[in-house]
Parts: sequence; structure tokens; C-alpha cells
Amino acid sequence: MCCAVIDNYPRAQVKYSFTDRSGTVYPPGFADALRDQITSLENVVITDEEISFMKRKCSYIPPSFYNFIRGFRYNREWTTVKQDRSGHLTVEFEGSWCETILLEVKVLAIISELYYMMTGQDCKINLESHYENSYRKAEKLIKAGCHFSDFGTRRRASFSAQEYTVKAMKECDTNLRSTYPNGKFVGTSNVYLAMKYDLTPIGTMAHELVCAIAGMYGPQMANHIAMDVWRSTFRGSLGTFLYDTYGWDIFSMNFSEDYANMFKGLRIDSGDNIEELEKIVSKYRSFGIDTRSKQIVFSNALDTDSAIKLQQVASKVCQPSFGIGTHFTNDFHGLQPLNIVIKLVAVKITELWRFYNDTCKLSEEHGKHTGKPEVVARFKDILHLE
Repeated sequence: MCCAVIDNYPRAQVKYSFTDRSGTVYPPGFADALRDQITSLENVVITDEEISFMKRKCSYIPPSFYNFIRGFRYNREWTTVKQDRSGHLTVEFEGSWCETILLEVKVLAIISELYYMMTGQDCKINLESHYENSYRKAEKLIKAGCHFSDFGTRRRASFSAQEYTVKAMKECDTNLRSTYPNGKFVGTSNVYLAMKYDLTPIGTMAHELVCAIAGMYGPQMANHIAMDVWRSTFRGSLGTFLYDTYGWDIFSMNFSEDYANMFKGLRIDSGDNIEELEKIVSKYRSFGIDTRSKQIVFSNALDTDSAIKLQQVASKVCQPSFGIGTHFTNDFHGLQPLNIVIKLVAVKITELWRFYNDTCKLSEEHGKHTGKPEVVARFKDILHLE
């Protein structure tokens, strides 16, 4: 994502906003502790070893990106953190898009782990049993023929919890490979853990690319522009498009036959998985495309059992794959995962503009809409959504 932004919108400026969908009350002093952690990010630098790993595993990234990442440093001034008297948390980012884009996942992971530490719930994180539980999950998925990856950095219980997840699933995959060749632990979206366990970093483009483009140019053609941007940067690699930023209908009108052939597949991240799959299959078939040649990535609040059920249906019509997050990295008895996101809410195409354009994210589920209510209403009106 960062690479695509540098390549296409190097001067764009953005604002992000944190949303806690459960209205969590954070403990006293949480905002101060979070600020300290964000300040500590300024000490993070990339190493030659890490760049060598990325060049080996991520050949699709243009070499120029590494010049940027070598000199990259986080800056606490991009972030504003507040906590009101009732304990509710406000977190906002503002700055250059190609820099602030690297904050979201890290800050969400920090908030999640810090919350459990400051509320004393980290004592419920039993790593030994978590390893065994993770191994069993991988075993079930592999035996069912599923291709799956860890998408759980953002809402993990802790770094150690995610590492034990990855370690267990890698070892399970190795042990079962010869007996169950159809199932596979594909990798993790956490690039550091991918390097440590010699896995492939796995991920797809995110909603914010389409959201930012919609803010700059309007939502009607935002998917079309985003597909063209992604194509021009990666030349066919990373060919899975996340279509649900403004729902299926407007995406479907943007998804022409050339893009349907060009992209490897689509990612389902909201709505009813089977209903969304049926829409996708119907669209491909309208172009005369054999859907069995296309990959569909499911990433909508999955657990082991729901992924296996989807596998049984989807494998008949496509190449299904599963990105599973919180269920992998925050599944502990008595521990409630936080329901938190950080979304891009405003954008301007260069720093010279005197004002930002608001944007928002809609989806197939109303509970997943993010943005100011008046902006959500305006975008729904533009797109003729109810």
C-alpha cells in the first residue's frame, strides 16, 4: 500500500480516525501510555537483513521503495491521542499519506496489547495452551483442504500470542504437508514474523486506497481508478482486489471485462459470504470467465469452522483462500477482543491545497460504515444507496 501511494500520490495529505465499535472504557492514564509507545516508534529502523528478506520474498516491489524505507522514521507529531473523563479514547493521524499509512496497523496492535496489560487481563494469555490451540486450528484447516493465512496483527492479544500462532501453524503445515497436500498455511501479513519463520508475507490492498481516491475524485469511479493505480504499480502481481469499500453495486459497474481478466481475484470482507460469492460468480460468468480460474479471498470475521464450511461450497466454483485475524491471534478463555479500527477520513491531493475533502467507508454491512454521519449520508446519496 505504501509503495502504491509513493508511486501514484507522493504529495497527498491525509487524516485518519480511530473507532472503537464497542465503546470501550479505557483505564485511567491509557492515553499517556499510548503516547509513550507511539514516541518509542521513532526508534524503529529497518535493517539490511530485513530489506534482503523483502527483496527475496517480495520481488514485485520496485527497488526505489527501499530507498524510501531505509530513510523512513516515525514522528510522534503525526498523532494526536486524547482520553475523555469517561475513559473513551480518541486517536487521530494527520500528515503525508506515504508516511502516516505505516501507522495504522502498529498503533492498533499497541492499543490492543496495552489495554490488556493496563487492565490486568494479560494474565489470561496462556501461550502454551495457545500454541496447542493454534496447532489444532491449522490441523483442521489443512485436513479440510483450506489455504489460509494469518491476518491478525491489528487486534492480537500480544506480540507473543501472534508469534505462537505463526510458529504453531508453520510447524503443523510442515508436519502434514506430505499427507494433506491440498491444505496449506500460506503465510502471515506480519512481515517480521514472516522473515523469522521463513514464510511469505501475505496481504492485499486495503479499503483506504479506494477511500482516499473517492475523497479526491468522487466515489463513483473510485474503484476503477484504484484498479488502474494498483495495476500500474504492481504489473499483475498482488492481483487480489478488495471490492467492498462502497458495496458491490458500484464496484460491479466499475469491474469491466479487462479488469476481470487482469486481476487474479477478489476479496470478500463484509456481507454474507455466500451471497457475495454468488454475486462474484455471476459477474465473472457474464464475461464468459471460468470462475475456477479465479481466487476468492474470504476475510470477513472468520473462524476455523466457518472457513471450512466456506471451503466446501467455494471450492466447487473458485480457488478459495482465507485470511483469518482475531480468531487466530486473540482467542483466549475469558479475554474479549477489542473491536477497533483506524480509517482514513479526509484527503487532499497535495500539501498546497487549503482544505481537505472528507471521505468515508461504506460496506455490505451498515455496522461497518466508518466516517462522519453526514459524509456517510452524502456518499450514500451520490451512489444511490439506501
